Amino acid sequence: MEDLWAGVLWALKVWLYLIVCLIMFPAMFGFSLGISETYMTILVKTLEWATLKIQKAHADEQALKASASNGLIQREDGSMEKELGELRRSRPKPPVGGDFTLSDSFYFTRRGIESIVEDEVTQRFTSEELVSWNLLTRTNNDFQYISLRLTLVYGLGIFVRYCILAPLRITLACIGLTWLVIGTSAVGLLPDWRVKSWISEWVHVMCYRICARGLSATIHYHNRENKPKKGGICVANHTSPIDIVILCNDSCYAMVGQVHGGLMGVVQRAMVRSCPHVWFERAEMKDRHLVTKRLRDHVNDKRKLPILIFPEGTCVNNTSVMMFKKGSFEIGGTIYPVAIKYDPKFGDAFWNSSKYSMVSYLLRMMTSWALVCNVWYLPPMHQKEGEDAVQFANRVKSAIAHQGGLVDLQWDGGLKRAKVKESFKEQEQKKYSSMVVGEDSSSSD
Repeated sequence: MEDLWAGVLWALKVWLYLIVCLIMFPAMFGFSLGISETYMTILVKTLEWATLKIQKAHADEQALKASASNGLIQREDGSMEKELGELRRSRPKPPVGGDFTLSDSFYFTRRGIESIVEDEVTQRFTSEELVSWNLLTRTNNDFQYISLRLTLVYGLGIFVRYCILAPLRITLACIGLTWLVIGTSAVGLLPDWRVKSWISEWVHVMCYRICARGLSATIHYHNRENKPKKGGICVANHTSPIDIVILCNDSCYAMVGQVHGGLMGVVQRAMVRSCPHVWFERAEMKDRHLVTKRLRDHVNDKRKLPILIFPEGTCVNNTSVMMFKKGSFEIGGTIYPVAIKYDPKFGDAFWNSSKYSMVSYLLRMMTSWALVCNVWYLPPMHQKEGEDAVQFANRVKSAIAHQGGLVDLQWDGGLKRAKVKESFKEQEQKKYSSMVVGEDSSSSD
């Protein structure tokens, strides 16, 4: 029995030595030994082979078209006003009664049924569908036998993901969080000299890099000359809590959020000792003026790290960018937009908080193939003269959506759990009314 425990202890020591030497130290100093690159090369070739096998098995079926939508309904690009205008131009104009004809009701009925079956908001809070199966269970629920080789590769993938990658990633995540708490607590004991700020930033980035390696993250950063600078505000689209790890893997930011209890509270208290993060009590979060004042005071101090904010206020499924809350754009200062786009072929990064808890979501991520994403740093933006906070927020949102290849939506992400406001309903009713009545009514007024 003693020999068994001695063997287990020896295996555990070897496991930890390999992790420290081959993963942790390279991650701490920002270089790679090529292990991740080799793994990604093998993975890409395997997925390409699986895709060819599936396509060959279904050669008689029409290939699916890649789309950013999860849609059951194929909608044409363009607004309702444009579609209705083209429809009316294709038929004779009625002599009286404006542009409206009885046939318009068929168009509005069709659009209404489409919205009931599949609206633009609900589908943004479900997992993004893929064109081809990536050997993960989620992306092929209707899996049927295709070939013996593909079935064996799928079974081997389950073993690799759950028996090799998952333990490795959980170990790295635990080490990264432990070092973050210990390191930031130790830095907090140092006097407030300039070297303290430098050590704090190094500890934060080092720990986030370890956590990123724990997700097999391959991150491609673009236009690094536009990276957020101190005294600025970094705003980004929001797909997952892992967005923080992705961005902090390349630079250090001041976080903004609500004070939590439990393990998250321990991490927050340790982080704020070494770096001026902005944490609010639950009661303070309701005081909009207090929140704005504290954020403005932080931005006005050019020695402090840039604030990282996700103005959508909720996670969206990597296909779209939803309405930005205007509060982040009322603070003043320079806005540094950042676009984040994940590659769904290697795993679903979207956190559906209505369906999965944080723990179950992280376990899903740790049993995925990898986390591959692109990060674009956009040029800094300032509020123009005569431009209000809402217009400024929409301009920044459009720039992020365009750069990331995402759909730019005007809908509020809060509709994930709330009802549509009456004011928005009235606005839509007026728009419908103007389309139905047509141009003649406006000229007659």
